[in-house]
Amino acid sequence: MWGRLAEWFGLEPVPFSGKIVGLGEQLADAKPTWTDIARRYRLSESDLDRVASTWHTDGDLQRPFECVTDMTKRRQLGFLEYQASDQSFFELFARLQAAKVIPREESG
Repeated sequence: MWGRLAEWFGLEPVPFSGKIVGLGEQLADAKPTWTDIARRYRLSESDLDRVASTWHTDGDLQRPFECVTDMTKRRQLGFLEYQASDQSFFELFARLQAAKVIPREESG
């Protein structure tokens, strides 16, 4: 899925290095860069801490094990609708772009 998310943004995915590095560590020096991006694209929020919740993301994604969830019981209880995970992200990214929280890809 990470490759599809990178592709949506027009980015080349970086392969996993084998070492878990938290988002907080990865974005440690990114505040000035985000401020510049927010100014350049006229985004609604220039404070990276208000855009990215690194502690929450790290709590979800920095687990040292795989997590597989079985949806069978939910379907047996009548919850039959579903959406592919990547599609959920794509729709979220489109909403964030429309709200000017993240930049749109530059044309030309």
